[in-house]
Amino acid sequence: MPNTETTLPADPSDAPRRLVIVGGVAGGMSAAARARRLSEAAAIIVLEQSPYVSFANCGLPYHLSGEIAERDDLLLHTPESLRASLDLDVRTGHRAAAIDRAARTVTVTTADGSYSLPYDALLLAPGAVAVRPPIDGLDHPAVHALRTVPDVDALRDRVDQALAHATGSRPPRAVVVGAGFIGLEAVEALVTRGFEVDLVELTDHVLPPLDAELAPLLADELTAHGVALHLGVSATSVVDAGPVATSVPPGASGTDHPSSASRPADASGGQVTVTLSHGAALDADLVVVNVGVRPASDLARDAGLDLGARGAIRVDADHRTSDPHIWAVGDAIEVRQAVTGEAGPVPLAGPANRQGRRAAESMLGHRTTPQAAVLGTAIVRVFGLTAAVTGASQASLVRAGIEHEVVHLHPNHHAGYYPGASAVHLVASFAPDGRLLGAQAVGREGVDKRIDVLATALRAGMTADDLAELELAYAPPYGSAKDPVNMLGFVAQNALDGTMPQWQATELAEVMASTLVLDVRSAKERTAAHLPGSLHVPHTELRARLAEVRAAADGRPISVHCASGVRSYLATRVLRGAGLDGRNLSGGWLTLQAVHPSLSA
Repeated sequence: MPNTETTLPADPSDAPRRLVIVGGVAGGMSAAARARRLSEAAAIIVLEQSPYVSFANCGLPYHLSGEIAERDDLLLHTPESLRASLDLDVRTGHRAAAIDRAARTVTVTTADGSYSLPYDALLLAPGAVAVRPPIDGLDHPAVHALRTVPDVDALRDRVDQALAHATGSRPPRAVVVGAGFIGLEAVEALVTRGFEVDLVELTDHVLPPLDAELAPLLADELTAHGVALHLGVSATSVVDAGPVATSVPPGASGTDHPSSASRPADASGGQVTVTLSHGAALDADLVVVNVGVRPASDLARDAGLDLGARGAIRVDADHRTSDPHIWAVGDAIEVRQAVTGEAGPVPLAGPANRQGRRAAESMLGHRTTPQAAVLGTAIVRVFGLTAAVTGASQASLVRAGIEHEVVHLHPNHHAGYYPGASAVHLVASFAPDGRLLGAQAVGREGVDKRIDVLATALRAGMTADDLAELELAYAPPYGSAKDPVNMLGFVAQNALDGTMPQWQATELAEVMASTLVLDVRSAKERTAAHLPGSLHVPHTELRARLAEVRAAADGRPISVHCASGVRSYLATRVLRGAGLDGRNLSGGWLTLQAVHPSLSA
């Protein structure tokens, strides 16, 4: 994918006279608005097949929960308001059915028939469509998605119906299939409305884009709010429930609600039974399926435009497709991941809006900024927790064969002596030269601030040294003199320059087999849980007991750990100062038990 700046003709006489935009919402409407601000002369026509051309789809779960009370608050603009403010010709209920590239026309179908619409420049912003997993009964009326305004309308109706038939002994129940961003938001919304919820996820942890050692924090938060987790399994069928809902086999689904055993169907006959791949059966009043999306690129494919390996529309740095008169933006296009270089769709509203702006500039002959590779920065609220990601995950770095060093830390979000401090759990990956490659965070406060700083650092190509020197706002209610972002830089510096050699929680089996494990926590902490065969020496006693440690190690490396990695860092420095081969567990026991849940038992 080219990444060079392109200059198009700036003479207004060379600019397209008629711009046709297929698809509204984020990318399409951003392009239409930017095009009008650049040219009062252009005719700008927007074709939207749904009744809604500009709505806040990211707000749909919060309308489902009732936090956004008024449905109309989700509708940002109407055809009438866009005509009045921007002189746009917006046509809802108009579907682009085919493109004749030679004639430069689009065949448009409506409820009243079809017509041919000529264009000078065509922008495709069709978005994405929900993936339909292989579930028998996926078209059952109880099964819903959560992507559009009609989706949330239908889902709210079903929620209201279930609540109306609920009783004290039988609260309403929902099964949510897919524990990605939208799935987690749907879970929170349904619990807020009074539902008992079963969450089904094919992978082995919730929020698959999150690194595995952070995901248990979300899982604990979900179960604390009564959500039953079914991980590593899929839904296979949805059928009408009988007079009595099928019981869940004992132990088959792990954290089922006690009330999910036998329960009668409601009087409306609206209950269903969802069968899982390991044989469990869950009764529910409604099912929400959100297992991902795929690019809505059929129109482009049928027109013969180039597509990528994952079916997304290929574009250049100016968002031009393989046809010089057709541009494309949004969830349907192929973009480049900024760190790994992997090409594919990234269905996020922020990039789509920026792409629409750049495409409009290119379509109207303006000098454009080259398309930036996408970091994939995203954030989600899960009850009292916030989880956020930016850049490359550990899994994607491994997949791309990129060498990296991972650091974990658990600092407070503001000064610890100021009331209300809580931990921000941070994971970040760095290249051997110190460049930040990706970061993730989970916590109750301060996550959004840190992930935005780290996303900016990624875009700027900053290193661990740069993070260590960032001058961030500090007052006790807001942060610390050593902000968590600075701390991330400090820890990465130590790991990369050899001051603090690390071992990772994923290396536990090898570490226990070939090294001395040194636990430097307090006696009380060790009593709660510890690694068998480890030597216990509190870090404050280490200097006085070095001979004991040296004898126990007997020439082996020493793998040190504490609760979070701070005391064990100090201990590692003591060991190395005494000529011993000490290594510090990145993230400490908090990370270790997240990777190995059996250690918590």
